[in-house]
Amino acid sequence: MYPLVQLQHLLDKTRAFDFLAPLALRLYLAPIFWMAGTKKLADMDSIIEWFGNPDWGLGLPYPEIMAWAAALTETGGAILLIVGFAVRWISVPLMVTMVVAALTVHLPNGWLAIAEGTGPFATERTRGAIERLNVAKEILQQHGNYEWLTQNGEFVVLNNGVEFAATYFIMLLVLFFIGGGRFFSMDYWVRKAFMR
Repeated sequence: MYPLVQLQHLLDKTRAFDFLAPLALRLYLAPIFWMAGTKKLADMDSIIEWFGNPDWGLGLPYPEIMAWAAALTETGGAILLIVGFAVRWISVPLMVTMVVAALTVHLPNGWLAIAEGTGPFATERTRGAIERLNVAKEILQQHGNYEWLTQNGEFVVLNNGVEFAATYFIMLLVLFFIGGGRFFSMDYWVRKAFMR
C-alpha cells in the first residue's frame, strides 16, 4: 500500500501545472470560433438567408437576429477565450450555438464528422460517401498524379455530422465548470486583484 500512496503523492504534484488544461482548451477552441464567426460576418446577407430559408436553409425564426447573434458570439467568444476573460460566461452562449448547430445543421448527417463506411456509427449516407470516394480515388489514380495529390494526407469525405459540435460542446462545458485557469487568463488576475 505504501508505494501506492507515494504514487498518489507524485500524481498530486502535477496539480501545480493544472493551468495547462484550460489554457489548451481555450487555445484550441479560439481559432475554431474565430473562423466560424468571421466567415459569417464576411457574408452576413447569405448567412441570414440560409438561417431563414426553410427550403434550402435552416428555417430558423428571426434569421437576422440569430445570424448576428451567432456571428458575434463566435467572434467575440474567440477573443475572450484567447485572453481568458469571462471564460465561464462566454462558454454558455457558445454552448448554445453548438446545440443549435448540432440540431439544425449536423444531426441529419448522423454522428460522424468524417465519412467512414464501417463501424457502429456508419449510416447509409457515410457508406454511400465511401463508395463515391473510392470511385474518385480510382479516377485520380488513373488520370492524375495520385502520389503527389496524397503526399500530405489521404482524401476523405466530410460527413459534417454531430461529432465536432458535440466535442466542442463538451470542451466548453469543461471550461464552464473550471474557468480559464490560473496564470494565463485575465479571469485569474481579475479575481486575484478584486475578488479576494
